[in-house]
Amino acid sequence: MLTDFLNLCFPKVCYACNALLGDNEQFACTNCRHQFPVTNFHFNNDDSVLKVFYGRLPVQHATALFRFEKKGMVQQLIHNLKYRGFEEVGTFLGAWLGTELKQIPAYQTVDVVIPVPLHKNKLRKRGYNQVTKFGQEIAKSLEANFTDDVLIKVSNTSSQVTKNRITRWLNNSEIFKATNLNKIAGKHVLLVDDIITTGATMEACGTVLLKNNNLKISVAAMAIA
Repeated sequence: MLTDFLNLCFPKVCYACNALLGDNEQFACTNCRHQFPVTNFHFNNDDSVLKVFYGRLPVQHATALFRFEKKGMVQQLIHNLKYRGFEEVGTFLGAWLGTELKQIPAYQTVDVVIPVPLHKNKLRKRGYNQVTKFGQEIAKSLEANFTDDVLIKVSNTSSQVTKNRITRWLNNSEIFKATNLNKIAGKHVLLVDDIITTGATMEACGTVLLKNNNLKISVAAMAIA
């Protein structure tokens, strides 16, 4: 009865289309789940994400769960995660992708999952890093460690949305630093983020990590634009 009362007062809605969820639905309605623009890159040996980093960062493996489309359901989903406090979206997407990656031998060797960090001011304002739960769920599926104290964002940059690739790289090239490097020395690191556009942010993070460590880097994201 309490559950029914709570659902009446605070109805559960789909984070992708805002439709009311049925009793057996969580996070996203059945209709949206069937329409999500999944990439299946990791199942099809598709190197579309890997190509983003060619000649820029020595990435072992790379994938993204969805294709990002403006005004599409994935944009709505990630908007709810980043700006409306719905952290459970990260849990939902991380569990989804993690379940798939644990079936792929290339990702079964991942030792550590690291999220792209937020600057402390933005973290304080938002209250959470939107990639944390995503990364934690992937780490759980891969039986890997999750650590968010190796990469630090030291410069509070402006929004990346309208910047081109060169501007993004210049904007990102000196804004991250690494610490606690003993945690990842010689490891296979999976770097995770929400959206890959030009790849400049992950490139900057990966470059910092590779400066002082004999490690391998792979990347995974919720979506690729």
